[in-house]
Amino acid sequence: MRLPLKPSRRALAVALAVAIAIPVIAQERPESILPPGFGDQIDEPDTPPPSDNAPKLDIDLPDENEDADVARSGSSEPQQASRSRSEGAGDLSSVLAEADSADEDGDGEEDEDGTRVGRRDLPPEAQRSMDVVGIINAEGGDLGIDGFYGLKGQFLTSAMRKTSAPIASRWASVLLRRALLSQTATPSDVNGADWVAERAWLLLRMGEADAARMLVQAVDTDNYTPKMLQVAMQAALATSDPSGMCPIAEKGEEIFKEGSWPLARAMCHGLSGESSQANAVIDRVRDRKQGSGIDVLLAEKVVGAGANTRRAVMIQWDNVKQLTAWRYGLASATGVVIPPELISTAGPQVNAWMARSPLMTIDQRIAPAEQAATMGVLSASALADVYGAWFDATDPAERAGKAFEPLRRAFIAPTATERLGAMKSLWEDPKLNANTRFARLLLTSQAAARVAPSQETAADSERIIASMLAAGLDKPASRWAATVSSSNELSPGWALLAVGAPDKVVEVSPGRIGTYKNASGEKGERRAQLLFAGLAGLGRLSTDDINDLAETYSVPVGRKTRWNQALELAVQRNAKAAVAVIAAAGLQSRGWDKVPASHLYHIVSALRRVGLEPEARMIAAEALMRT
Repeated sequence: MRLPLKPSRRALAVALAVAIAIPVIAQERPESILPPGFGDQIDEPDTPPPSDNAPKLDIDLPDENEDADVARSGSSEPQQASRSRSEGAGDLSSVLAEADSADEDGDGEEDEDGTRVGRRDLPPEAQRSMDVVGIINAEGGDLGIDGFYGLKGQFLTSAMRKTSAPIASRWASVLLRRALLSQTATPSDVNGADWVAERAWLLLRMGEADAARMLVQAVDTDNYTPKMLQVAMQAALATSDPSGMCPIAEKGEEIFKEGSWPLARAMCHGLSGESSQANAVIDRVRDRKQGSGIDVLLAEKVVGAGANTRRAVMIQWDNVKQLTAWRYGLASATGVVIPPELISTAGPQVNAWMARSPLMTIDQRIAPAEQAATMGVLSASALADVYGAWFDATDPAERAGKAFEPLRRAFIAPTATERLGAMKSLWEDPKLNANTRFARLLLTSQAAARVAPSQETAADSERIIASMLAAGLDKPASRWAATVSSSNELSPGWALLAVGAPDKVVEVSPGRIGTYKNASGEKGERRAQLLFAGLAGLGRLSTDDINDLAETYSVPVGRKTRWNQALELAVQRNAKAAVAVIAAAGLQSRGWDKVPASHLYHIVSALRRVGLEPEARMIAAEALMRT
């Protein structure tokens, strides 16, 4: 039974080059790449100051007076992408490595300009162009073939590398995924495969393992560079699919010296039924001490899953201190249970990977699915589907007390009061932390959209509105405008509609912002700053009011930084994908508490001016509901 839900100079770190030493940082093909909720038709209802630890934005500002190498020519045809080597800048993430040095050791051929490429196995007519690479097009909601127009690829590459993911905003992450997956022209100052590798690597760090793998697979292996080889291995591990390394294992072993590549080849032999070759390679890796015990044992476990093999391998996690991508990928691929304390050593990205892992039980996937939803990897409807699967998999005698029971009642209870009561039990669970509380708002969004505004439901209007806006249901949320505006005391839901509604459905004034501040208790100053920033960025305040309130709430919207100048340049070029990437660089925090309100202003303003106003509104509303 289903719940009745509506359906760099050097490029990659030694740690990335050595897959078995990479700290772990999925989503099936999205049902829709477009942000869900905007304009959806929903069934009518039954009758603190910014922290000093602000995100680091050490990115080089492009020359505003110099046109980028990808220029408009009056034609919709993208310009031929140059194969010149990208010179990365700065101190990269600890998982980015010096992989370009492998160019000097590989057996690939060289183009005329010296860029090393793999051997050409495909005939010219079968090769896919590197001029435009992406998964989604205009019909799928891409950000345009000229999404990165006017900014240099080396600058954008540096911005992607230095962006610490996951970022604070779920909605900004959803937009960033669209930008990275869009079919966009490759900037002329970067190698095409390296450019795709950078995009895929950021997706992996965001928790978007399946999206990253799709992007990697959009490039012919003939075009793989050392960087692309390593990112492709990461994508295979993050999606728990060792067989995904088979097309690249031999080439990787030729270029790199780390034990991960021969072990990958051994696993491919084993999965093909060639057990003797697989065992010989594993024994050689062990003899040469190219990998630690647990890493080799996990490879043996994969080999044992193939045909014609008799190796039975028992995995013991004793004395293993760190969960790595290699360990996660091979363990989850073979159904080996990873201890919770080991999972806690990895980054939050692993929760998004686990949420989609096919061999994990539904009970193991509930908490990761909630985390993945708050990160933007799972949609609200996908999270509800996970709860539905949990309901189906649970013995009827054991269903009492499980969270899917109140979710079910939120849809099928006979009265609005009972349905709202079921939602409140989900929202008010004392075991919830800030992230899981937001996940519960997402979970109940469709049910909340069926609650009619009334005198009986008015007291819970803020959470009902927040639940809808968390999932992008802006039009149903707008029906509550009269309810939040009619009471003598300003309802907190007013602020959410002030920034989240598609139209100005509630009165906005400096006085109301002050009232909202006073009603918000100890968080009043911070929420007022974010509300002001959102309204100003959306153009819902006059210029005079913006100037006055910026001073009143100490939000320096007029201060120029290298980051907001780069964002402004992208806006001037109407480069939507670049706007998404640079905006994400301004949201590098695990939560909204360390995001300056001025960043929210610039991001919302930039998105609105390039035609992404719905996303701008949802980010502004999210900032309020998660603060």
